[in-house]
Amino acid sequence: MPSLNLQFDLIRQSPTVSLADKVLALKAAGQAIIGLQVGDPDFGTHPAVAAAAFQSMQAGQTHYAASVGMPELRQAIAHKLQRDEGVAYDPQTEILVTHGGIHAYYAALQAVLNPGDEVLIPDPSWATHANMATLLRAATRRVPAPAEQGFIPDIESWRKAWTPRARALVLNYPANPTGAYPTRRYLQQLQDFAAEHQLWVISDEVYGSLYYDEKPTSAAALNGAKERTLLVNSLSKSYAMTGWRVGFLAAPAAVIQNALKASQNSITCVAPFVQQAAAFALTDPAIQQFTAQMRAAYRRRRDLVLRLSQELNCKKIKVLPPQGAFYFFLDFRALNLTSAEICERLLEEARVALVPGSAFGAHGEGFARLCIAAADEDVEAGFRKIVAWAERQGN
Repeated sequence: MPSLNLQFDLIRQSPTVSLADKVLALKAAGQAIIGLQVGDPDFGTHPAVAAAAFQSMQAGQTHYAASVGMPELRQAIAHKLQRDEGVAYDPQTEILVTHGGIHAYYAALQAVLNPGDEVLIPDPSWATHANMATLLRAATRRVPAPAEQGFIPDIESWRKAWTPRARALVLNYPANPTGAYPTRRYLQQLQDFAAEHQLWVISDEVYGSLYYDEKPTSAAALNGAKERTLLVNSLSKSYAMTGWRVGFLAAPAAVIQNALKASQNSITCVAPFVQQAAAFALTDPAIQQFTAQMRAAYRRRRDLVLRLSQELNCKKIKVLPPQGAFYFFLDFRALNLTSAEICERLLEEARVALVPGSAFGAHGEGFARLCIAAADEDVEAGFRKIVAWAERQGN
């Protein structure tokens, strides 16, 4: 048999895949499972967005579109970035429409990395950030972001991780899995560090519209930042459009030229009727209100978990309040169990599905991610079961 690509030996399969198989098997056996593991909004896409796509299909928009993206969507993206982030982009030269946020991240990495370059990535963070860099034959250097620092690496940790081979650093705020995001002052310090070492800043801001207190600052909105910042975003989380697979990359024109080549040779284009629906979603005032309503629902569920954690007075779990996104990164370290053991046993003994914290890096060990993109009653029932299970451990 011919040899395979050995690069894939360095990639771990997502634990959510094996977890999903177990959940399906238990449900098939008649077990009632509370699934709080999948990062997918429990809201349906707004009907008006679906109607816009249908109208586009009826109008014949079912063939190829320009690989860079349809002009009306690129204009809508530029409008959104100016409106929400205060950053001006040229829709003709500085925006690329992509097949979701993952594809935008892929195109960004392809545009700036050479084989053997190093990418600095916080730990914990979404596994794809490191996996994609590895697939593209870059080396990853993880920057500690422990719970004791609010899951934000201090600037000195970035400095310690830097080597002359470093080409880029990756941000994801509000973060998956922690819901953390830093201050504007911190981001300016990080941009200054990137400028000092000639690093690209790749900022995954797919959860940027989902925040609970002060609005997070975009990494591109700081002094001198735009020229070195690559913004990755999508409509998946903010507009409940995960299955539509539409996102975008906003970056300097030279980066977009490279990223376009990567996109043309991987997906050709995003479906035009999807692009028309995305343009409508980004610009219609009623849809912006829909996003605000989702944010309010996630805030309500966040407050529900925080209230329950006080009422139940659990000594075995530390509940850290997220600032944004729709996750809790629950601290189970008092149990002295691995993250995998915690999630396996919760599924088997409490019938609640969470994601092991170790899936997000070494500093996620002892934690588990709980998603509140679920019905209020499931969030409450699931959290009560988690606390009751934890309290039984070691007794």
